[in-house]
Amino acid sequence: MKGSKKEIKIELPSNLEPVFSNMIQITHKDDEFCLTFVHIMPNVSVGKVKAVVSITPQHAKRLLKALKENIEKYEKIYGEIKLVEETKRHEGVEFM
Repeated sequence: MKGSKKEIKIELPSNLEPVFSNMIQITHKDDEFCLTFVHIMPNVSVGKVKAVVSITPQHAKRLLKALKENIEKYEKIYGEIKLVEETKRHEGVEFM
């Protein structure tokens, strides 16, 4: 049927461990976006790559839409997410 949604079963491997990332590097070429998830410890100048995920441009756009929708839902429940770089910019400090 056109337009109907199929249920997809997603299996999570029992040995899969969650990772924490506090920085994401995004690169792209004509047929993929590459998301490199990095963890940087405080007061350390070298970050450790935790995962690299490549997706199609179409999935990148779907991810953007899904993140926007979920951030809006989150902020309705928990309030506005404040970004440090926006606070610092107002105090005269610029982030790159």
